[in-house]
Amino acid sequence: MYKSMIALVAGATMLTACNSNETDENSKEITEKSEQPVQTADEQLTQNESAQNETTPIEDHEKWSSLPEYGQIIKQIGNEDYNFNKETDNDNKRVLLIDLKGEKQYKAIFVKNTNRLKIVKINDGGEIFNEVIK
Repeated sequence: MYKSMIALVAGATMLTACNSNETDENSKEITEKSEQPVQTADEQLTQNESAQNETTPIEDHEKWSSLPEYGQIIKQIGNEDYNFNKETDNDNKRVLLIDLKGEKQYKAIFVKNTNRLKIVKINDGGEIFNEVIK
């Protein structure tokens, strides 16, 4: 795979370097085509992964509903069309930013070893929930 990519880049470079300063239309078309950026395998993989990571809202809520704190979060903030964004998720805690129509509304902090959930309303700056959940 890498050998073919290197050969393609080398061929494009040679065509560009060997091309004279001709002014006819065919020469310009060949030069423009050969100067197009060549994607590496890593760039192609990154684009494919980002396309696969895009989820529909239904799939998004199914993904988040498997979290132990999800039910309590929905109970506290309501069941509107919120978007959940993971800010932090490590061994100790998970921090979720919850927005509605692109505007951040809530921040949920779940401490994993104690099962404590804290929900803060961002706009009003107030804590609306802080308890251990089961």
